[in-house]
Amino acid sequence: MRKVRGGKVLGWRWQNNPLRRRSDVLEAWIVLMAWTFALIVAVVIGILGAQLAQHAAQRDRAGRTRTDAVLVRVVPGGTRDVVGGVRHDRVLATVRWRDDRGAVRTGTAEVKRALRAGSTVPVWTDGHGRLVSPPAGPGETVTRAVLVGAGAGLAAGLLVLSGGYLVRLRVERRDVERWGTEWDRTDPRRGHTTG
Repeated sequence: MRKVRGGKVLGWRWQNNPLRRRSDVLEAWIVLMAWTFALIVAVVIGILGAQLAQHAAQRDRAGRTRTDAVLVRVVPGGTRDVVGGVRHDRVLATVRWRDDRGAVRTGTAEVKRALRAGSTVPVWTDGHGRLVSPPAGPGETVTRAVLVGAGAGLAAGLLVLSGGYLVRLRVERRDVERWGTEWDRTDPRRGHTTG
């Protein structure tokens, strides 16, 4: 005995057959338009998101200045990661530097563990002379831009696809309601139990 295998036929809504309804064609167009629009929106939003992330990184980099500071005091000892057992090569230290106005300032920065008091170390300051972390490097900037662009594009594409799915559901629901109305007209006994 041969086993009959049922399955979905790709593109059946586009094929000309007597069982195809107008709503099937409408659903096919909705799906096609939703996917096309989602792809276009995802690419455009992804590119815009990546460009915005790169511009933000450039503004951040432009707002930071590398300055030489003198090491005043090192916090004793290096720390060891309890979980991995890795010894960190940087420690917190008190440093002194001159800001853009020439005023002497003091703050805490990460420095290499082997340095002694009086050593010169590079630090990064913002426009107000406060210590800040170093700016992101070119590789990190590109990685962030790609991740932001991909995330924004994916979210925008999924949002468009969700909208297309809701429209398609509404068309399908309206079609089912129409079938129910037509069925009630053709078989008034529908819903009655026969004994």
